[in-house]
Amino acid sequence: MTRIVEAAAAVILRPDGSFLLGRRPAGKPYAGYWEFPGGKIEEGETAAQALVRELHEELGIEADRYTPWITREFVYPHAHVRLHFFRVGGWHGEIRDIHHDALAWQRAGRVDVAPMLPANVPVLRGLTFPDFHAITHAGTIGAEAQLEKLARALAGGLRLLQIREPLLTVEKREAFARAATRLAHAHGARVLVNGDLALARHVGADGVHLPCAQLMQLGERPDLPLVAASCHNAPELARAAALDLDFAVLGPVRETASHPGVAGLGWARCAQLLENVSLPVFALGGLRREDLDAAQRAGAHGIAAIRTAWD
Repeated sequence: MTRIVEAAAAVILRPDGSFLLGRRPAGKPYAGYWEFPGGKIEEGETAAQALVRELHEELGIEADRYTPWITREFVYPHAHVRLHFFRVGGWHGEIRDIHHDALAWQRAGRVDVAPMLPANVPVLRGLTFPDFHAITHAGTIGAEAQLEKLARALAGGLRLLQIREPLLTVEKREAFARAATRLAHAHGARVLVNGDLALARHVGADGVHLPCAQLMQLGERPDLPLVAASCHNAPELARAAALDLDFAVLGPVRETASHPGVAGLGWARCAQLLENVSLPVFALGGLRREDLDAAQRAGAHGIAAIRTAWD
């Protein structure tokens, strides 16, 4: 059996959202390909320790703020690699190209260097998602009130929306979904419709969000540009990854108003579930925007919210 090479990789992020890529030098496998900085985890090291060491050796910087993100496996002709990606938001020292023969700051969705190292291509897709994901509840507060709140949130920067309206009639759900999708697209936001592929296509949404029961019944990824799913445990997260979904939502982290008396997972359990998950995951359940740091320390991409999204 082929031995898996464990490696740490850094998504070094500047405040403007740009991230750093390096070009592999001559003499290395895949010379000339662009990659995220990082390297092999040595015996006795944790992934985080390897990350700090590699950034010092490759770029001459000391990482002082970083969080676990996703883990991707890739089989190259020369090695089977498991890459533990971290998002690095703070460092000191001047970045230098000690190891690579070129460095470039890039932006998600607008990468203009090529070719990319194959293992890193799916990571670029994950970087296009914001760290906050809002979910509608027009059936509770009314369609007009929800559209007003949505307009304010979009003007304030909301860029990822899930339309989840089990309380609306079929006709009202379609009318609301169409209006919300039109409004979101006018602001450059992406939209998923919960559980209804036909409705998502009909109103021109970007994709579908699968409830966990629907997720576990599928044999292949739905044919839509954007597909996500609700997950509550390790098997469901594994299924979302196996279907190559774009992201998942994990929860509840805390007890919620919609499910009183149901204990949440808590951050420690979330961190266990998110260890080595290969797709971005939003934490959900009784969370507010100020919980973002805790969510990312646990390995989540960001947070999702229903009621608190519209405060």
